[in-house]
Amino acid sequence: MVRFLLARPIAVLMTFVALMVFSVIVFRTLPISLLPPIDVPQIVIKVNYPNASPEAIEQNVLANIRAELMTLNGLEEVDSKAGSEVGTIRLTFDYGTKMELAYIDVNEKIDRITNSLPAGLARPQVIRINTNDIPVIRVQVIPKPGIDYAEVSLLAENVLKKRLEQLQGVSLVDINGKKERGITVTPDKAGLRALGMTEENVIRAIRFGNEELPGISVEDGQFRYYLRMATRVDTPDDIMRLPVTNDKGLTVELGRVAEVKYENKDVLGYHYFGTQEGLVITVHKQASAKMNEMMPLIYESLDYFRADYPQVDFDVTQDQSTLLNAGISNLQTSLLFGGMFAFGVLFIFMGNYRTPVIIGISLPSSLIISFLVFYFFEISINVISLSGLALGLGMLIDNSIIVLDNITRKRKEGLPIFEACVQGVNEVMSALISSVLTTLAVFIPLVFLSGISGALFYDQAVSVAAILFVSLLVAFILLPMLYHFFFRNKSVEELAKEDSKFFRAVLRGYKALYQKIFLRRGLSFTVFMLFIPLALLVSQLLKTEGLPPIEKFDALVEIDWNEPIGVEQNRDRLLSSLEALGEGYLKAESDIGVRQFLLFDGENSIQQASVYFLFESQESKNEMTQRFRQLVTSNFPTAEINVMDAPNAFDQLFASNIPYYEVRWKDLGTKRPVDEAKMDEWLETFPTPEYDRGPGLQKEASVVFSLDAPKMTTYGVTVSGIQDQINKLFGNFTITEIKRFGEITPIRMKGEQADFEQLLRSSFVAGQDGNEYALSNFIRFDYVNHYKFVTADKGGIYQSVNLNADNPTQYDSPINEWAADKNLGVSFFGQYFKDRETISQLIGILMVAVLLLYFILSAQFESFVQPLIVIFTLPLGIGGAFIVLFLTGTSLNVMSAIGLVVMLGIMVNDAILKIDTINRLRIKYKDTTALTAKEILDRALYEAGEIRLKPILMTSVTTILALLPVVFSAGLGADLQRPLVFSVIGGLTIGTFTALYFVPLAYWFIGGKITVKESERITV
Repeated sequence: MVRFLLARPIAVLMTFVALMVFSVIVFRTLPISLLPPIDVPQIVIKVNYPNASPEAIEQNVLANIRAELMTLNGLEEVDSKAGSEVGTIRLTFDYGTKMELAYIDVNEKIDRITNSLPAGLARPQVIRINTNDIPVIRVQVIPKPGIDYAEVSLLAENVLKKRLEQLQGVSLVDINGKKERGITVTPDKAGLRALGMTEENVIRAIRFGNEELPGISVEDGQFRYYLRMATRVDTPDDIMRLPVTNDKGLTVELGRVAEVKYENKDVLGYHYFGTQEGLVITVHKQASAKMNEMMPLIYESLDYFRADYPQVDFDVTQDQSTLLNAGISNLQTSLLFGGMFAFGVLFIFMGNYRTPVIIGISLPSSLIISFLVFYFFEISINVISLSGLALGLGMLIDNSIIVLDNITRKRKEGLPIFEACVQGVNEVMSALISSVLTTLAVFIPLVFLSGISGALFYDQAVSVAAILFVSLLVAFILLPMLYHFFFRNKSVEELAKEDSKFFRAVLRGYKALYQKIFLRRGLSFTVFMLFIPLALLVSQLLKTEGLPPIEKFDALVEIDWNEPIGVEQNRDRLLSSLEALGEGYLKAESDIGVRQFLLFDGENSIQQASVYFLFESQESKNEMTQRFRQLVTSNFPTAEINVMDAPNAFDQLFASNIPYYEVRWKDLGTKRPVDEAKMDEWLETFPTPEYDRGPGLQKEASVVFSLDAPKMTTYGVTVSGIQDQINKLFGNFTITEIKRFGEITPIRMKGEQADFEQLLRSSFVAGQDGNEYALSNFIRFDYVNHYKFVTADKGGIYQSVNLNADNPTQYDSPINEWAADKNLGVSFFGQYFKDRETISQLIGILMVAVLLLYFILSAQFESFVQPLIVIFTLPLGIGGAFIVLFLTGTSLNVMSAIGLVVMLGIMVNDAILKIDTINRLRIKYKDTTALTAKEILDRALYEAGEIRLKPILMTSVTTILALLPVVFSAGLGADLQRPLVFSVIGGLTIGTFTALYFVPLAYWFIGGKITVKESERITV
């Protein structure tokens, strides 16, 4: 095949040019995003039920929804949590579930039970989680002093949101911090009583004044007119002119007995930018959108907004495109420095400029053609697939160096240039194909990991496979053609002189050390074999984590005040803490209380707040967050404060809200939460004190109203009458709504702002005799501590504790005995069990990868023993990587693991080629010399080392030098890639030494006793 294609250089050149042209065209259509569009198999259902207790929400709403959803296909777990006024249900599905269909099924089932839910309850909101639901940027909208906040809310909802949604690539625009305007009616109770009226008279007057006559028309000859009531109201002035009549016929204008005005509706949450109240607009991208094209459009729109709406200030926070830009800049850096160092190293080793130029052409060619594979596999350009490309670049340089060096060696043996190109490629073709297959055998099985890790590895596996197969195509077809073109006029004598003085000095040093090692073969081999377990033991000293610690200048602080406060008190506490903190931060934004985001799937609570800080440096971040923590805890001792790095898209994707080790129990008798007093007593005998109370055991203070039924009967007061009055006093009592062209303005009854005890004494309810009695006569109240949340899963209501012990499983048996005595059903749940499952899967997948590796190498070498030499080189490289990670204080994380795969791919490549060369030399000398088998083996080992020295050194030195600039770089991208670089440098440093000396030693001890198969003789 090589001979046929090399004889047609113009056809080959045109084919590659056509492929590159198509790839460039395709590249322009590929979506560019931060992460692959992964369907996280979770759906969250949110319920808002104003003025409802956790027990009421669980009993009347969540229990009904859970029962209806139990029959969903692929449903793994159901977890619900009812709090004050809010409730959530989180559904977790199998990873193979089609989430589009699951989302439709959930909505259909909720529609089916809507009639059985409490009257007046807003339809539960169903949220489907996707990686594209993570906002790419947050736009801060801050009204200037004196500007009506409600008007700015309308501007954000009706104008800014729509203008941003029209931008190319934007899928959704979400808003938090809106305020809606309404009309409030505040009755003058003393005036009403003086005129013999009640609040009910005012309510009837307003409702009558806002009645509509829908669909009623009258005829006038041949014309038909639709009727409209002339009494309809539009403004507070219209309402104040309405007549209010008492039972005796006395009529006055409503303005005399009540105050009517526009006011912003009561809110359950606020948003602040710094210490200024404002709104935040989050922008989400489409799955197919290019983030690098979308972000400039957003910033351009903000410039227009600043010019068009001077009454509002605009700013941006949490721009997620920085991660993508870091990934792209890392690839550019790798290409730039990789190219420069490859050119320099090749020039030093090869002594000419032509070989570096050939590799300089092949690198970008392979990279560009790889994007054609992206298009056919529908892979986006994202941080994951880009890391796969960077991973394949090392192998690409390796393949190119090996092919060019082998062709040069054939030329030095005296072959004509055409024949040298053909034989040089054919000789290493099977070995290079095997090395690519072994790399894929190590990597591709990771796709079958369950969970989000396996889904992410798919993009990386496709990108690695793409660039590796394209690199083979380039190495076997394009490189020999370019070599033929550049070296067609070079004589063999000139080529022989091209080894530089530097390489000749390295060669002399290699031979001297080789002879010393082989003089003490047994000792040297024993040292190598002892190094394997010792180096691998270093892994026990390494810290394990998901992503490497990235130097971030931003932080997120979550606060739970753990007191039954209102949202205004929540806001005041936070603002006072921010003002006391001073100006030590660049930017801050706060979400206080309940958030209005459509896609917010977290916990909504009036007593909680979160603050985002951006700092100038890591030092100021550590200092200021610590100071803020002290400020909050010293002023509000009951508050729980959690300081963390501000979550980026990676963190939000991998973050788990599952506790590490949770013990759940259910009361088998009552199927309800155990009473507070009884549970406190039981927990005193819990087998271990190392636990935190779960949500279902957390408490908060509340007020319980009890009705005095005998007294109500005596005075003829009805329960509905008292409930109506309580609703007017403490609830959101809507009288009616003004509807104009889709805009709805509610008219609400506004109660007095006073303590509830005073309100009960000053508010009255009518009895059967027509007299009015104070509500306090019929209502008793008491302060009690009750459960803050009601938690439930598939089996019903449960309560739980989270164990903090280092070895939580040691308490399983005592906990089971503790629960059995109290008629409690116990189950154990948490991230601990998921991690164990993932580790067992990973071990199984790695075993499959090693088996695949062995199968491929056995087929390549036609031997069952020789593949073991390659497999033994792997722990040496891994051990070297662990040592460098330990010495640099780097953890074992996702990026360092990717570095291990890169390094192992290159190491396996070198070992395969060296063994392949030794086998070919043994056959050659057996046919052409009269040497003994031992002499042939010694000579083959010695010469193979000399032949493969240059490509092994060039590959390792080029890769290490290309990655070295990352070690000394700063910024997010460098922090992300540094563990990968340390893994590669550590592994290749030891790996190069291994390939040079351990492989021939191991071959002498293991493979040398195996005779080379006759099939190998035939192929040669």
